[in-house]
Amino acid sequence: MEDVKGTVCVTGGTGFIASWLIKRLLVEGYTVHTTVRPDSENTRDLGFLTSLPGAVEKLKVFTADLSDPLSFDAAIEGCKGVFHVATPIDFENKVSQEIITERAISGRLGILKACLKSGTVKRVVYTSSASTVLCNGQDVEMMDESFWSDLDFAKEKLTPKFRSYVISKTMTERAALEFGEQHGLEVVTVLPTFVVGPFICPKFPDSVRSSLALVLGNHSEYSFLLNMSMVHVDDVARAHIFVLEYPNAKGRYNCSSHMISLEKLSEFLGDRYPEFPIPAPESLAGIKGVISPGLSSKKLLDTGFKYNYGLEEIFDDAINCCKKKGYL
Repeated sequence: MEDVKGTVCVTGGTGFIASWLIKRLLVEGYTVHTTVRPDSENTRDLGFLTSLPGAVEKLKVFTADLSDPLSFDAAIEGCKGVFHVATPIDFENKVSQEIITERAISGRLGILKACLKSGTVKRVVYTSSASTVLCNGQDVEMMDESFWSDLDFAKEKLTPKFRSYVISKTMTERAALEFGEQHGLEVVTVLPTFVVGPFICPKFPDSVRSSLALVLGNHSEYSFLLNMSMVHVDDVARAHIFVLEYPNAKGRYNCSSHMISLEKLSEFLGDRYPEFPIPAPESLAGIKGVISPGLSSKKLLDTGFKYNYGLEEIFDDAINCCKKKGYL
């Protein structure tokens, strides 16, 4: 296969977004280096990556870990762009917020230093999160990239399950952008909201599972969907590639294509998927929780980017994938 676009690196290649991004990059003609965590017992099956169309010729897998930032040097060497998708996540609250944050920031800065050292990397695209925008307690309907989550608010209002994630992602994104400004390295961040759709990674992605709470009957997650912003995983991957290629890309880019209330989501799912016992809208009126503002994608759309997937395709793709993989 002809090397059409050059070589890029995707960190954390076994994850939901990263693995789909690799798939999309290969389709679009890139040669891809990706990193996976060390597997001392050699038990991890990477077939879902190595069997992708074009992977034999254009995908190379490297071992690296965020706790050892120097371990990314080999994967980044010779690349023109880097997608830093890997992030330490601990939704089970087994590790302190301070440790998670320190590991995320030190890993991120180590990767950025490797990009400088390479002499070939032109731009870094960091996968941040809508959580770095929305968690600040401000009473507005829609938030753009000028909003930042407030760490004191997160510490006070969020459950331990999400507090660590929000603080870690917010501090890491700020550190990445500041590093880029200080060292003349182009750093652009993409901030997806709930990422939904199909997946090729072995693990059931948390965002897909939560988005399907009404289908799966996960009552404890209904409160997450009171005002749900979402985007198809392929649109997220396309947005990452777009901001790598767009000459004037700068700063942060929100990535959210749809917003829907819990009651409207119930109506939509009940009408479209009658085979599932979707709770009626009126039965959900008493669900309590934080109603998040919407996430404006105006900045991304103004560059010329277009979302390809509607609400029907987002959920059709997610549900069909879950059926094939035995989750439904």
